[in-house]
Amino acid sequence: MTIIPILILALIPTILIELAVLLLLRERRKRVLASSVVVNVLTNVPLNLYIYYVSNSLLALLVGEVIVVLVEALWYYVFIKDLSRSFIYSILCNAISFLTGLLVQIFYLFF
Repeated sequence: MTIIPILILALIPTILIELAVLLLLRERRKRVLASSVVVNVLTNVPLNLYIYYVSNSLLALLVGEVIVVLVEALWYYVFIKDLSRSFIYSILCNAISFLTGLLVQIFYLFF
């Protein structure tokens, strides 16, 4: 399998999950929702490229996720000007999308 389908299979569900989380958090500003799509392209793709080509270790994944959370929190801060809310958005969005991906992989392995 080439890398493009892998990137798409990782990116699209991540975007949809994180948009759903933001909507559940009652975020309705279109600029914030649109910025979520952009920041996910900017963080998800490089992280998955790194995991695919450089290191697929658990440590690399966890460090990468921490970096993604920090980058996305700062990105949200640019749009909402509330640092604590920015971190809440980033942590919840990434935790839920990460755990969903993990559950899908576990389900795929066993069924």
